[in-house]
Amino acid sequence: MSIWRSYPKSLKVLLIAMLVNSTGMAFLWPLHTIYMTQGMGKTLSEAGFVLMLHSGAEIVGSFLGGYLYDRIRGKRTLLLSVLASACFIFIISIGLLWPIYILMMILLGLAIGTIFPPIYALAGVVWKEGGRKSFNLIYLVLNFGVAVGTALGGIVAQFSFQYVFWVNGFTYLVFIFIVWFALQEPDPVIETSKVKKEPALRPKYEVRPAQSFNSLLILCLGFMFCWVTYIQWQTSISNYMHQLGFTLSAYSALWTINGVLILLGQPLIQWFMARIKAPMKWQLLSGVLFFMATFGLLSQSHSYSGFVAGMVIMTIGEILIFPAVPAIADRLAPLDRRGMYQGLVSGAANVGRTIGPLLGGLLYDGFGPLVLLFGCIFIGGFALICFGTYQRLQYTQNEVSSVKVNK
Repeated sequence: MSIWRSYPKSLKVLLIAMLVNSTGMAFLWPLHTIYMTQGMGKTLSEAGFVLMLHSGAEIVGSFLGGYLYDRIRGKRTLLLSVLASACFIFIISIGLLWPIYILMMILLGLAIGTIFPPIYALAGVVWKEGGRKSFNLIYLVLNFGVAVGTALGGIVAQFSFQYVFWVNGFTYLVFIFIVWFALQEPDPVIETSKVKKEPALRPKYEVRPAQSFNSLLILCLGFMFCWVTYIQWQTSISNYMHQLGFTLSAYSALWTINGVLILLGQPLIQWFMARIKAPMKWQLLSGVLFFMATFGLLSQSHSYSGFVAGMVIMTIGEILIFPAVPAIADRLAPLDRRGMYQGLVSGAANVGRTIGPLLGGLLYDGFGPLVLLFGCIFIGGFALICFGTYQRLQYTQNEVSSVKVNK
């Protein structure tokens, strides 16, 4: 509790709002496919097509959220995007004809994608002194909400899918209430003065905007490659485990392990990285190596213990990479482009989540699981190249080592 009290009020409000939002979203997102196939009588391919459109709309929403943050600030962007999400969810809950349902799913994806760039941009604003800690906390809270939401969503869905939609919509309304009345966004003038007083939070050497933006693009490209491989756990690997004879409950248990490790291991791993003062670059490179090791292990093991070990290794890599990328984007961003930079990060993740299942399915169906696993290792190599070179557009190695890592 003493640690919680040490956080700024605005950060605590943001964390609580994010917990409510991620819990509500997790009620629904695992059940979309089941609702379309069982509730609406559609085929799996039809459901997959709608989810692809939904994910594509999230990509557009990510860029839109970053644009709106830079134009109308974070609080207004959040209120508009969450209000729109709530409206679309309640409309879907009444039961719609198939063409209208598809349209609502596209609009819902657009609204949901708009939420995350201002969340991460605000995380970098409301606690400048915290450095990467803000992003670690957002990541931790997000995963805790997902763990709670997915567990409760299945229970509620047993009574009625409509209840799931209502709970999701209600959490959006709670989110709006929290942000509207409790979140205090720093004034741009005050924010600028704080940055001038805290030079350690920004690089020691002046970086031209073009160099910073090019570095961000390479960073986002590496982030996209990471998501292409990570998403295989939710798509192709689940099918691979079924082919090997493992039950659905055995597969679900892996995600329980993932959630527990994130909640317990993330603070420990981030404390260790800060303790040894590891630069962000090496944190990213280490995370990718863990990703690659995971698929290397799965290519050699068909036992359930191999999948458990693979999930543990993958989770460690996830902890190292996923909160670090938005933290680096915040460090790179000029004050008037913070939203755009976070929008590109969210967009890169959504692109990886969109093309990953398609690419994985093509490799799995066309060449078999072994080629898929080795292909993921190969894709991880591209992520290594991106994360290993993104800084070279800005600093020499001596300049990079002079940038302080916030404890």
